[in-house]
Amino acid sequence: MLECTITFSLQVLRIAMPYLLAALGATYSERSGVINLALEGLMIFGAFGAVIGQYFTGSAWLGLMLAILLGLSVASLHGFVTITIKANQIVSGIALNILAVGITKFFLKPLFGSSSNSERIAGMDVPNILLNPIFLLAVVLVPLSHFIFYHTPFGLRLRAVGESAQTADSLGINVHAMRYTGVMISGVLAALAGAFLAFEQHSFTDGMTAGRGYIALAAMIIGRWTPIGAAAASLFFAFTEAAQLNLQSETIPTQVVQALPYLITLAVLVGFIGKSTPPSDIGKPYQK
Repeated sequence: MLECTITFSLQVLRIAMPYLLAALGATYSERSGVINLALEGLMIFGAFGAVIGQYFTGSAWLGLMLAILLGLSVASLHGFVTITIKANQIVSGIALNILAVGITKFFLKPLFGSSSNSERIAGMDVPNILLNPIFLLAVVLVPLSHFIFYHTPFGLRLRAVGESAQTADSLGINVHAMRYTGVMISGVLAALAGAFLAFEQHSFTDGMTAGRGYIALAAMIIGRWTPIGAAAASLFFAFTEAAQLNLQSETIPTQVVQALPYLITLAVLVGFIGKSTPPSDIGKPYQK
């Protein structure tokens, strides 16, 4: 019994990592006032970069570096479109998600001879998730992010920009710089989420994120735009997914069991969304 509990707990933690990292990244972006629906695309680029980097260099660390670089690049594009050009933030995020699917499929073909999957990679050579560097980083990032948000001048400015950009600007805060910073941080963390997923699956597969970016966004909303809340919601969703994977029943159709995590996500989101208050200026471009 104890062994089964430990195995299930480790499975929950493994499943939670992509949700947690992406949700934490979204918290930085949306607290600054920028909606980031591009989490799915950022995760795809991160997974692709991690696989390409490790496959051609043999180093998981270089794969992580390439994943982060791609995450920063795509987040910069999202920031440029939404902050500098002031285009619709939701449309920009969706467009980047579509772009991620198209670009990765395009490059998979010449690199691996298939538009649906890559060759196998080693991933992180660790005995279990508790020793995975990305997991250890996530464990540190949650309380660190809470401290940054509520106990540092940077966190105060980031939240101020998201609540009232005009007021923040009148106090001498560079609104565009703070928003770019929030978006860039979200790009790095979402890319790390994708890299973790790729290393766990030991390859890149078309559609491998399977909507995890959107569930991470839901986790952030349920967590009320706070790091600890987003982490707790991510663990909850991971628990339901792990339970679904372990649920065996001859009376319940397989399709219903597979849909369980998404149904629970919708149910919880409907229950929480009216009680969650987003930053006041979220989604509003700022003109100085």
